Amino acid sequence: MHIGGVTIVEGPPPAMEDFLEQIRRRLHLVPRYRQKLAHTALDSGRPVWIDDPSFNLDYHIRHTALPAPGRWEQLQDLTARIFSQQLDRSKPLWEMWLIEGLEDDRFALITKTHHSLIDGIAGVDLATVLFDLSPDPPPVTNSGRPWQPHSEPGTVQLVAAGLAGALRAGVELAEGAIDALSHPERAIARAREAAEGVGEIIWAGLNPAPETPLNVPIGPHRRFVGITSELEDFKAVKNAFGGTVNDVVLAIVAGAMRSFLISRGRRTDGVEMRALVPVSVRTEDERLGVGNRLVVMRGPLPVYIADPLNRLRFVSRAMEGLKESKQALGAEVIAGAQNFAPPTILAQASRLNFSTRLFNLIVTNVPGPQFPLYVLGREMLKAIPVAFLPENHALAIAIMSYNGQMNFGLLGDFDALPDIDSIGEDIADELANFVSLARESVAATA
Repeated sequence: MHIGGVTIVEGPPPAMEDFLEQIRRRLHLVPRYRQKLAHTALDSGRPVWIDDPSFNLDYHIRHTALPAPGRWEQLQDLTARIFSQQLDRSKPLWEMWLIEGLEDDRFALITKTHHSLIDGIAGVDLATVLFDLSPDPPPVTNSGRPWQPHSEPGTVQLVAAGLAGALRAGVELAEGAIDALSHPERAIARAREAAEGVGEIIWAGLNPAPETPLNVPIGPHRRFVGITSELEDFKAVKNAFGGTVNDVVLAIVAGAMRSFLISRGRRTDGVEMRALVPVSVRTEDERLGVGNRLVVMRGPLPVYIADPLNRLRFVSRAMEGLKESKQALGAEVIAGAQNFAPPTILAQASRLNFSTRLFNLIVTNVPGPQFPLYVLGREMLKAIPVAFLPENHALAIAIMSYNGQMNFGLLGDFDALPDIDSIGEDIADELANFVSLARESVAATA
């Protein structure tokens, strides 16, 4: 469950020592990056984050180069190999790769971070560890003394830390109970809404997603394809036909999935695939926090609809209905319940909220900064996100906007998706078709 991204940066790569120093000076901004997970004896409490006393930045920052000619296809293959390898659970759960040898006098960065450390929305903010807003930023220094890790806690301390987290959640629960006693009508209304929301998720579980060639046992090896497009094209479609940018994304993905099923000899009549669409519930005040603040909704992918505009209208209506329903609230209730759950109950709640039977693939759309970022004075030209593959899911699609671009990252199982390049081409073709229709619509009304 590691996530990350591929970025293309203009100019020759920095010296490795300069790159290491750039990160070393800023690691105090993200202390979790020097922490690892510790488990209690007999798993009697939740895992806790502790300082890694043997933290070594040189281990987490990797350095390699592409063979000549350094084409984009070679970088995609390297990305797939890097994301095929699990992170070492005994160390802080992240890696960063500096890739030399790209054509056109460019270099790349590949980041890989475990999902437990970060979510997509906060990840954009945590990139400030490396990226600057201008080519000549003021120096960032840690004015305090050099970092000294806390000594590793013993068994008793680990058990106490796990229980302390549950106790804090218990205090919050008690405070909620006091509020309920003071305002019973409000508490009853909230409880009714929460129960209805959880009920909607359970009902969804009784109606699993359809079986497709994507939902098969997968192995450890991956394929990766990146597609670059323009955010303005998605906005043009939205403005011409209504809905949101995310509705356009889902309609495009649905069209590509329709072509994929047809290419595999599958019928699409009456088939509605489902996408797991993560939604961040992180508040504005929590934007710089670490950890996961995500709920999920199950977005429709009506692959039975051939006409692109009818498909977009269907997706827009369905997504609007989901937002008005209590499904997202129910997911948040379940996520909140995890804060007070021992490991076994937590696992059960996670399976209810994230059952792999409920969806066919992940489609996550992350809004990124709409201005250029820089690393050591060099401009970041392109940013493509990478998601992860749940069990029995051979494809995950991550989308991120950056500085006027809208970039898709497709991660697939190596054996199940030898034709992942065709899915990328179908996404590009679907977008081009939507843009053409939008232009025709604008011209007709001019």
